[in-house]
Amino acid sequence: MSKTVLIIDDDSRNIFALSAVLKAKGFVTLSASDMTEAFGLLQSTEVGVILMDMMMPGMDGYEAIPRLKNESRYKDIPVIAVTAQAMSGDREKCLAAGASDYVSKPVDVDKLVGLLNDYLK
Repeated sequence: MSKTVLIIDDDSRNIFALSAVLKAKGFVTLSASDMTEAFGLLQSTEVGVILMDMMMPGMDGYEAIPRLKNESRYKDIPVIAVTAQAMSGDREKCLAAGASDYVSKPVDVDKLVGLLNDYLK
């Protein structure tokens, strides 16, 4: 399994921060600012885990995750929902959309690294 983490987020500051932290922890990262770019990367690169911002313009995570899970070549890639939506029921909504797991912003780096290590075993 690939150790590459694909970060999909429409905010370049979030991509920069997550990439910097994850690279410092030994992960290889790729990033996409929308799902069109993400699908292009997924077609050309083996990815081990996807970190998906749930609230993006165009296709948001709630629409994107089911699309990923419905394609045989992507269905087994774990998707961790990353969202500022941390209200009651948001975690369940992300999991119901097909996310493998959920972390809220601001991201608890130790929790995220633990999840990534679990999924990238």
